[in-house]
Amino acid sequence: MKIHTLSALLAAAAITTTASAEMTVLELEFPPPKVTSTPAPIRLPHLEAPNAKAPAISVPADVTNVAAGKTVTSSDPWPIIGELDMVTDGDKESEDGYYVELGEMQQWVQVDLEAPTEIYGIGLWHYHAQPRAYLDVIIQVSDDPEFGEGVTTIFNNDHDDSSGMGQGKDPAYIEKNHGRLIPGNKTVGRYVRFYSNGNTSDGLNHYIEVEVFGRSAE
Repeated sequence: MKIHTLSALLAAAAITTTASAEMTVLELEFPPPKVTSTPAPIRLPHLEAPNAKAPAISVPADVTNVAAGKTVTSSDPWPIIGELDMVTDGDKESEDGYYVELGEMQQWVQVDLEAPTEIYGIGLWHYHAQPRAYLDVIIQVSDDPEFGEGVTTIFNNDHDDSSGMGQGKDPAYIEKNHGRLIPGNKTVGRYVRFYSNGNTSDGLNHYIEVEVFGRSAE
């Protein structure tokens, strides 16, 4: 009986080791920092501590940035600055020519992953030439391009439900060159939608880059 138990334990350990060897920690690639303007005062009741660390997300070895080069649509089809395809072009610098500026009030950009995808993590850069926090940042996943049904929310820092999409428990955060790494929790869907409602410097909405780390769910 003891021999059988030991064998079983060794077999379980071998399986665990193999599984661990096939996983890797997801790490974002950062653009160089470049702050060019003085920030407006940032006063939010749910602002996270400035030394908060990004979550550690373990992903299978075959997970990639499935958003790269994918089609982007928006609630504002005619951006004030930039083109929507900049959101998934891989460029994360903060200068003009690298970001999209959308109008005031609540706006969204949406990435079509082209197939149902198991999402492990998301990288998000709004704007990092000036320290600021974006308001009512909400990220949702669905197989419905209109987001009318089958919607899963994976991030929501709208602390007072001013967006009318539910009160969020995630913190507001100050934009930096390292962006924001957000767990995807293996949520499955084809479309990923990113909401915001202005920022602490002005009422406009900006997106430099979106990365979605996942693999086919088919």
